[in-house]
Amino acid sequence: MSNDYTVDIEIDTRGLNCPLPILKAKRALTGMQSGQVLKVVSTDAGSIRDFQAFAKQTGNTLIEQQTQGAEFVHVMRRR
Repeated sequence: MSNDYTVDIEIDTRGLNCPLPILKAKRALTGMQSGQVLKVVSTDAGSIRDFQAFAKQTGNTLIEQQTQGAEFVHVMRRR
């Protein structure tokens, strides 16, 4: 994982399926300040596509996505 950013908040959505990881991310982002970074760990394979669409819709920046075994890691910067 590249570290040109610092994660401000990390949420664990393992075991949750769409749309719960997105809803939890949306709630977390609402409480964050512009420029802060959110990391979401998910086990839902659909979350890769979901977070890409979510970033486009909301204007938040999807910094990074990684697959680590059965887990999917999404890193977003609050707009």
